[in-house]
Amino acid sequence: MKKAVALKYESQEMSAPQVISKGVGLLAEKIIKVAEEHNIPIVKSEVVDPLMTISLRSEIPPELYEAIAEIIAYVYKLVKESKGKN
Repeated sequence: MKKAVALKYESQEMSAPQVISKGVGLLAEKIIKVAEEHNIPIVKSEVVDPLMTISLRSEIPPELYEAIAEIIAYVYKLVKESKGKN
């Protein structure tokens, strides 16, 4: 079954990324659809399972920092590349 987790991170305001939405099945598909509609990068990762256990609006725990940092770095790279194509 499809799973999705949406994260929010504003480095100036937050000490760590927060889980802002999560779901399984139809809700996961809706989260993905909204991300696509708003050109929000989607990254497939095994870290989705541990993220599913985190309460909404909660920061990710320190044990996930490294995995999430890799995802954030990848997303920044995608954004930078897409801006270069304009």
